[in-house]
This record gives sequence, structure tokens and C-alpha cells, in this order.
Amino acid sequence: MNGVPGRVPDRTRPSCLEVRGARVHNLRGIDVDIPLGQLVGVAGVSGSGKSSLAMGVVYAEGSRRYLEALSTYTRRRIGQAPRADVDRVSHVPAALALRQRPAVPGPRSTFGTSTELLNVLRLMFSRLASHVCPNGHRQAPTLRVAAEEPIVCPECGAGFVGPGAEALAFNSAGACPACDGLGTVRDVDDAALIRDENLSIDEGTVIPWQMFGFNVQPQIAREFGVRTHIPWRDLTEAEKQIVLDGPEERKHITVTSVKGVHDLDFTFRNARLTVTEELKRAETEKRLARVSRFLRERTCPDCQGTRLSPAARAPRIGDQNLADVTALPLHDLIDWAPTVGATLPDELAPMTDALISTLFGMSRRLIDLGLGYLSLDRAGATLSTGERQRVQLARAVRNETTGVLYVLDEPSIGLHPANLIGLQGVLGDLVAGGNSVLMVDHDPQVLRGADHLIEIGPGAGNDGGRVIAQGSVADVGADPQSRIGPFLSGAEKVAVRERPSPAQVFDGGSLRLSTAAVHTVHPLEVAIPRGRLTAVTGVSGSGKTTLVLESLVPALRGEAPLHVKAVDAAGIEKVDVVDATPIGINVRSTVGTYSGALDELRRVYGRLPSAQAAGIAASDFSYNTGSLRCPRCDGTGRISLDVQFLPDVDIDCPDCHGRRYAPAAWDHVRDTGAGGPIALPDLLAIPVDHALPYVDDLPAVRRKLAGLIDVGLGYLALGEATPALSGGEAQRLKLVAELRRRQDSALFVFDEPTVGLHPLDVRVLLTVLQGLLDRGGTVMVIEHDLDLIANADYVIDLGPSGGAEGGRIVATGTPEEVAGDPASVTGRYLAEHLDDGDPRGERAGQ
Repeated sequence: MNGVPGRVPDRTRPSCLEVRGARVHNLRGIDVDIPLGQLVGVAGVSGSGKSSLAMGVVYAEGSRRYLEALSTYTRRRIGQAPRADVDRVSHVPAALALRQRPAVPGPRSTFGTSTELLNVLRLMFSRLASHVCPNGHRQAPTLRVAAEEPIVCPECGAGFVGPGAEALAFNSAGACPACDGLGTVRDVDDAALIRDENLSIDEGTVIPWQMFGFNVQPQIAREFGVRTHIPWRDLTEAEKQIVLDGPEERKHITVTSVKGVHDLDFTFRNARLTVTEELKRAETEKRLARVSRFLRERTCPDCQGTRLSPAARAPRIGDQNLADVTALPLHDLIDWAPTVGATLPDELAPMTDALISTLFGMSRRLIDLGLGYLSLDRAGATLSTGERQRVQLARAVRNETTGVLYVLDEPSIGLHPANLIGLQGVLGDLVAGGNSVLMVDHDPQVLRGADHLIEIGPGAGNDGGRVIAQGSVADVGADPQSRIGPFLSGAEKVAVRERPSPAQVFDGGSLRLSTAAVHTVHPLEVAIPRGRLTAVTGVSGSGKTTLVLESLVPALRGEAPLHVKAVDAAGIEKVDVVDATPIGINVRSTVGTYSGALDELRRVYGRLPSAQAAGIAASDFSYNTGSLRCPRCDGTGRISLDVQFLPDVDIDCPDCHGRRYAPAAWDHVRDTGAGGPIALPDLLAIPVDHALPYVDDLPAVRRKLAGLIDVGLGYLALGEATPALSGGEAQRLKLVAELRRRQDSALFVFDEPTVGLHPLDVRVLLTVLQGLLDRGGTVMVIEHDLDLIANADYVIDLGPSGGAEGGRIVATGTPEEVAGDPASVTGRYLAEHLDDGDPRGERAGQ
């Protein structure tokens, strides 16, 4: 027996991951046991601390400890999570995170590459296709390709070896030489090079020469015979061509500077070359943005956007090449695959069956997660957040791991109710494979499928950070302390705002849009009621984004795409698109800076007698650039400790304790009367709800704080960094200023505004949307959440499915009318949801 003689080894496995004393963000030193080998849900209102527990503690420790097992050399080259602020985390497996907002992939990523389905297709076209000899003669499919044996053309006798899979890859040897496998080319837009045709070159009309410091180019152009003193419009075409695309010839010119007159030789750099050379040097986003204004992107004319070289497009299975097949939606690809065998000799049958079986196995969960409408050549950067997350999830299941802890942040994002069953199947597969799953989510249907629930709360910010309920779904549903429990048990009914009757919906007029076919969306004719809340619904890929964000919005902004035939929106002068993208890119952006409250407060504190006596003004109270910012952390409130081969540790600045200011800032105290004396750093650190008494005598500041409270963000502090806000919080913060002005001429478009929102937060959101409607605004939401859809005045449902099977308007009307339409998939789930509330006849508006 191995081990210590006479000692029986203890082989009992831990049943729980133990967290003790977690203090990340607003967590209040909580202790919690998370069952291993189960599906565990974490619930709570927005800002309660759910993600802090799941991502900031459990995932951070799981991933960090896994990386610590690697070599020092490897660890130094991998981005590592900081050590969590927690007393102890025990029995944590190696952890993988599927985040709420997966990174947007680069230009070389496609749906096919990210799912690895393209690898299988490349193998199929390498091994099973008919190939072309060097003289252009097509050969019958043969097993010799897989055996890497030469093929001899029976027509010309030329011998060649069939291409391997890498030879068909657009990120490798199969790339189109014209676009290097990107599918698009960028060239200089001549129209963007000229500032004003009424100005001369001497007056600076050639923008790149002015922007990039080539001030001698006009003088060199004169050596070519270009008249630089007359308006651009009056130059001959030959003169313009020299400026835009003249030769790189050296010319002798005389240059006058502060040091005298100099005779020099300069090489002419035409306007186009100026741009392309600057593009080569654009190593930062800022420099690239400056150059990009002169460029236009278009489909590569050589490969027609397929990314593939002529040689990579040559192999065929039946009548189709690799580009043809990758352009198929996944649903159609699955239908195509079984037909391949009929085009091939019997000797290839075993290989064909194996490849098709692999393709089916890799596709199954993607189909279950509602991604069957996507084609493999779809650019990865064009996938929605929810689509990217589902791709990650499907890959995790396919990898067939065991003993891994998967931490999922809002896996139901972007999922239509019809796809939630597929999501639950995927999560079940992970657990059945011997893994543990910890998911943060709000959807009661998803949470009901958990083996164990942990609820954080009861409120947000300082009012949250505690475990208020835990146990089975039944336990939490029956717990009187739980805020999600009533929604799980069905005790909480659907709350419906007061709505107009069907006959009154269009009383305020309408917006009308007419489009031709585009992508997989058919020609559409749609009317949107003015001054109402309209929900645009449908399964993923049904055409919601195309209808609203790619057609209606640009048309109303005067940038109508070619597929928009007509738009009638008299009276709409402003279109605001409100999405869940983070506000700001670093910790220097805060709720106070974004709302404008900090600017007002800095002016107030800058006028204090103590400030004037010290010779400081409003600008000194800026924690970004002012003299009172903390010198240790440079006004960020955080410092990073370099611990060599271990991950850096981010902590609150020990000098300012996260307040961002130097001690001198506390010398300037304002006596606010009702609130009492307070320094600016302390005022920025307390929740907005608690800060109101301190600004009672400052109407401008009070209005801004009241606006934050109106949108349900009173629990945030003005000093809170905006990039850390949830998607729902970011959306509501963007609306604060809008709730204080008339909106009769405004259309507000929300792209999935319920992302990250608890059912109780959805009710707060409905109050915010009602505020816009009360001020005359028209509101449209692209949405899957049934609570929000049930509260819309009007619903436009697209479908019936995604991709080629969608793109039609299948139902319109009030939620009840859509719920009663048998053609609507959304209506089927909406009907069940409405049955959980009061009958329509008993609701207001009837």
C-alpha cells in the first residue's frame, strides 16, 4: 500500500467549495458553501454583489491557482487575475469563465473558425473533393489524397499532390493574395482627402499634408506644374492626379525657416501615399483612427469576400466549393452533409462517415442554443454578445472536460424563450460530465433548473453584499427573505403598466418604414406607433437588428442604406440608441464625471474661503489632473503591486484608501446645513441616496442626483468607476439627462435593455421608460424578456425562425393579440406568461 505505513488514506472528496470572508467590491465578508458537481445559480438584484462572488472571488481564485501550477516562464506570459480579497477559498477546482461580454474577435475570426467547424469542412474538401491538376483538369475524388500519394492526371499526365487542409485555410496558405484572407480591402477614399473644393492647396485643402506635417508638399507640387494658389475645383484633371497619385520623384526646392534660406532636395509624397505610409505607422488606436478617416473598406474584388485564393476555391464536392458551403447557414450545412457520400466512390465511405459524424457532433449544441441560422463565413466581429457567449458555451461542452468549474455570467443573454431549453440541456451536459457550474442569472426559467441557489442582497451597493437565501429552488421560493423566490414559485404575478386599448395605440400617429430584401430579411412594411412603447421580438437571427438598427435608425438619421425604400417619420428629429456597452474605458470615468455632478461640485468647493485662501480653484479638485489628487495612485484610487512571477495584486491605495484625493483635500469642508460638514472626497464616496441632504442648497447638483435616483441608481456613489457598472446600470445612467426634458421629437431605441436585470429591476426599467413616454418620447425595445414584452403597448414579432427561415413579420398588435396568434413563436411563450398574471380584461386600459 502506498503512503504512510499503517495509515489508511482518506479518499473522501470535498462536496463543497468553501468561501470564507469574501470582501470583493460590496461583499460584506460573506461565508458561503457552493456544492461541487452541481448546477448552482447565483441570483440577486443589479449591484447586489452576484458577479463579485462568482467572478471576483470564485473564478479569480480558481484560475489563479491553476496558473500557479504552471512554470514561472509560462505564468509571466499569461494574463492573470489578481488575488481576491477573501480570507479563504478551499476546494476550488481549475476554473474557466464564460463572461457576459466576451471579447470582440479580430478581423480574421469567423463563426466557422471560432466553433472549429471550419476545420472539419477544410478536411472534407481536402480529402473528399475533386481536385484540379496544374494544367486545369479536374480529377475524380480519390483516396490517394488522404494517403498523400501523387495523383496523375489521365488527360495530361501531370503529377501532383492533393492540397492539405492548411492549403485551404484563409488564415494560412489558402488566403486570397489580394486581401490576405480578410475578405475586404481598404483603399484611399479620394473624396476624403480634400477639405473644400473652393480652397486652394496653399490654403490647406489637401488634408493629409496638413494633418501629418508635410507642409513642403505644396511647394514640391509646384515643381510638377501644379497651380497651388487657385481653388481645387479649377485645377485640371492632370493637376489633380499629380496631387493625388503623383510619382515619388525628388525635387529641388528652396525652404525658408527661422534659421535662414535653405536649398534642399525633397521627395514628393502624393496625398494617397501620405495616407498609406501613415497607416503603416499607426500602431495605436488613436493614430489608426486619424488615418481611417481617409480609407474606405469594400469587399475584395478578387475573392468576392470569400477570403480564399483561387487554388483554395478550386476543390469541389459535387458542384460546390469550400466558399459555397461556408456561406450556408448551419441548418442548411447539416442538411447538405449527408448528401456528400452520393458523389464519392465507395472507398471513401469510411472517411466520409467519420467526418460527417464529427461535423454533426460539433454542430448539435450550436443548434440547440439557437445558432443554426448563422453561416460559417459570418465575421466573428459581427456576432452579438449573446451569440459569442453561446459559441463559448458550446465549445466548453464539446471539449468533454471533467473536474472543471465553469463560471457563467448571464448565460441567458440574447436567448429567446424558445432557446432556453437548449441552454438548460448544455448546462446539464457540463454537470453530467463531472464538472461544476456556477452561473449568475436572472431569468426565473433558467434559475428553476439549478440544483442549488444562492441569493445575494437584499438590495444593491451598500444595501447588498449579504447571503439572504440559499438552498434548493423550493427552499428559496419559500424563503420570506428572498426577493427572487416569489418569481420562482409563481407567487409574484406579472405586473402590467397601464396601457391603451388596441383601438388607441396609433392615436398619436405613426412612423412607417418600407424596405427591400437584405441579408435573410424579406421586404418589410412596418408601422410604429408614436408616443408608445413598442417591443420588437423574435428568435435570434429573425431580423430584429436588421429592421431596427440597420434600417430604421440610419434612415431616420439621414443615412438610409440602399435597401430602405421609404421612411415616413415627420416630427422625429432625434434618434437615441441606448445599449449596454460600458461607459468609459478606465477607472477615471466615474458616475460623478459622467453625470456632470462632479463638475458642479468642484466649482462649489473651489469657491470655499479655505480654497481661496490656499490659492486653489475648481480645477485643483479634479482627481484626474488637479493638484489635490492623490500622488500615490495618481487619482485612480487603486495601485497595482508587482509580485514578480505571481499575478499583480490590485489594492485600494493605502494613502487615500480608494478616495483618490491627497490629504489636503480634506482641509476644505463645506457646511451643508441639513447634511452637516463634509469634504468632497467623502461626499463622492457615499451612495447618491445618502448624499442628497448634503446638496440640498445646490439645485443644479440636486437635480443630477435626483435623476440618478429616478432611474434606480441611487445606491451608486458618485466616485464609482463607470466601466465596472453592469449593462443595465450603464443603460440607465445614459438616460439620466433625458428624463428632465421634453421628448416629443425623439425616438429612443433600446437594444436588449433587460440584460443583467433582476425581475424587480425590470420594473424599475419600466418606470424609466414610462418617464420617457410621459415626456412625449417614442420608445422601441429589441427584447426577449417576457415581462417587458407583456408591458409593451405594441409588439412587432419577426420570424418564424432565424436566418433563411425568418426575416418576416409574423404578428403585430398588443401583447394579448400577439399571444393569441398561432403563427408567432414568441406569442406561444407570451401567452403562458400572461396566464401567470391577471386576465387582460381585468387590466387597466380596457
